[in-house]
Amino acid sequence: MPEEVLFESESRRTRAEIAAYLRTVADSLESGNAITLKQGQESLTMDPPARPAFEVKAEREGPADGPGELSVEFELEWDEESEGGDESGELEIE
Repeated sequence: MPEEVLFESESRRTRAEIAAYLRTVADSLESGNAITLKQGQESLTMDPPARPAFEVKAEREGPADGPGELSVEFELEWDEESEGGDESGELEIE
């Protein structure tokens, strides 16, 4: 299935700024509200279902014998026509 990017933003931020963004998303999820992403004139509102799939991925990109780029990704995913996700083992983040 082809992927269509609906909104994208990438910028360097302090840890505190990133935490504030994530806190806003967490508060919206907890209260059952939609999430609106805005940058300049661009805006996108998405309303995750009560039980979306939640993916956490840690990656290292680069040569096997040298330094590379590390990333951690948090993703909510759901079918446009579905209300739930698969259940699997319990995730812990410390």
